[in-house]
Parts: sequence; C-alpha cells; structure tokens
Amino acid sequence: MVSDMCNDAYKVFDESPQRDVVSYNVLIDGLVKAGDVVKARELFDLMPVRDSVSWNTIIAGCAKGDYCEEAIELFDFMVDLEMRPDNVALVSTLSACAQLGELEKGKKIHDYIERNAMKVDSFLSTGLVDFYAKCGCVDIALKIFESSSDKNLFTWNAMLVGLAMHGYGELLLEYFSRMIEAGVKPDGISILGVLVGCSHSGLVDEARKLFDEMESVYGVPREPKHYGCMADLLGRAGLIKKVMEMIKDMPRGGDMSVWSGLLGGCRIHGDVEIAEKAAKHLMELKPDDGGVYSILANVYANAERWEDVMNIRRSLSSNRVVTKIAGFSLIQLDGVAHEFIAGDSLHSESDKIYLVLNGIREHQSELS
Repeated sequence: MVSDMCNDAYKVFDESPQRDVVSYNVLIDGLVKAGDVVKARELFDLMPVRDSVSWNTIIAGCAKGDYCEEAIELFDFMVDLEMRPDNVALVSTLSACAQLGELEKGKKIHDYIERNAMKVDSFLSTGLVDFYAKCGCVDIALKIFESSSDKNLFTWNAMLVGLAMHGYGELLLEYFSRMIEAGVKPDGISILGVLVGCSHSGLVDEARKLFDEMESVYGVPREPKHYGCMADLLGRAGLIKKVMEMIKDMPRGGDMSVWSGLLGGCRIHGDVEIAEKAAKHLMELKPDDGGVYSILANVYANAERWEDVMNIRRSLSSNRVVTKIAGFSLIQLDGVAHEFIAGDSLHSESDKIYLVLNGIREHQSELS
C-alpha cells in the first residue's frame, strides 16, 4: 500500500512543472519510509537546492536502510557545508558508526555535539549510550547514561543491551532493578537484554526467575525471541530436558531459534538422541541451512559415530539446495574498517593478504 502511494506521488511529482524543496523533501521522506532508499538517494542527488530537512531525511534513511557508509559520508558533507544536523541525523549517523565499528568517527560526532553546545535530550543521549556500548566503550556509555537527567525506556534499554552484549551480567541485573525502582516499565527488549546478559554470564537461576515472572509480574508477553534465548541458556547449562519441557509448553511449538539453542546445548553436552530430534525439526523449518548438518556432524564425531559423520558429509555433497553462510570478520586499521569474508578475493589487496597467509601456513608446517 505504501509503495503504491509512493509510486502515485512520484508520478504526480514527475509531471509537475514546478518543483520546490518542500515537494522534493516530501517525496524523499515517503520513499525512505517505503524502504526505497536507492530511489530516495537518486532524487536527493537531483535536487537543485537542498535544505537541512533534505539532508537530515536522507541521512536517517540511509542509516535505517543499512547504507551506513553513505549515511556517514552524507553527514560529513552536511557538516562541511555548515548545515546543522538535527538529532535524528545525529543519532542515525551514530547508529551507522556503531554498525560499522567506526569508533573514531562516532567520537567526532560526539565532539561536534559538545562543541556546538547542542541540547542532549533523551533521544540523543540514548543514541550516544547505544553507540558507545555497541563499540565496546561500556565505561563511557555508563558515564553518559548516569549524566542524563531525562532517562526513558529507550535509554534504559540501550544501557541494558549494552551491558548484556559485553557480559556484565551482575551489573546488568543491578541496572534492571534500578529501572524498576525508577518506575520505568520494562518491555520485551528490556527482558531480552537481561536474559541475554544472564546467558553470557552463566546466571541461570536469575534468568529462569525473570522468564517465569515476565508475564505475571511485569506484564510482558513471551515472544519467540525470549524462548530462543532461554533455550540457548538452558542448553549451555546442560538442562536439555528443561528445554524440551519448555518447547512442549510453547503455544506454537519451537521455532528456529529455540531448536538451534537446543541443538547447540546438545553439541556442548554430547546428547546425541535429542540433537537428532532438534536437527530434524531445524531441517524441516529450513532445509537449506548447512550449519545444522555441520553441528550434527560434530555431535556424531564427538560420540565417535564416524559412519553417521560420513553419511552427513555425503548428504551435503549431493544436496545442492543446502548452503552455508560464509563467515566474515571486521577489523579497523588506521581508521579504515576492513571486512574479510571466508574464501573471498574481492578485497583490494587480496593478493598480498593471501601471500602473507600462505607464508604463515608454510611456517607452521615447518614448525610442526
């Protein structure tokens, strides 16, 4: 429906003899909301004159549409033109920096905010907390959080999720208690953040208590993502049967995340029988997921069931439908983020990279 309305608006705009900045901005905003960031950017580039609304809208659209590098570049252009970004553009660019791991660029935005004495409201402080937490600077995120006088649910959630990401389980529980004491009602994201943090820190009892109370005490309905997190936590702890009991109690049975958590737990603790059941459900839900076959093969290998391992390998080699997502890593060197994908040769200096890797491999062979 939104896409059809945008197409109609685009047609009217295209046929209009007079186009001003406002009409451009309205259409760009509509395209961004419809998810067509590419067309929105094309229209933005065609604008004879742009105002701050034009820049803020396209920057936010690029960041939201996963065009993070473009969002950062556009923000830099906007500042160079001495145009003032609004809080939406600032938070959007901070989010883009967080997604790319661009810590230094995000710090420059923070510096811009302070140099220009911009008012840091709850929206902007939440963006700063989220940025620093995702980039691993939890101490700075905590400092900004504590200095904020206007904390809302989103600010608390950004801090909770940040602590969860980096394994601060005990501190996370302390902040969750503070949130409740402050009269802020948690939502599904709040609960998920605490559950994830408990999972990373091995706080099984605390997670189980919160999961049991989330509906009765906090009025937060359980969603598949909460069940998935609990399956992962209980599986890691070796409570395989508890996961199976939880799946039986689920209104619609287990989804991908739940069965994946269970399979992962079976791999850690060597439960072949339930691993086979979990893998069977996962293969039915997503037949082309090669990762399931690989994990099941590992379970068989750990149990020294070599014939079953060979059967899986033969099945993988003969089944062209099954795919496995290549692993990748992201590192930052001299202020530039580099993405490396397994088996990829598209990097600008891939020849040199593989030359060094082969040299390391040969050196290891000589040592062994």
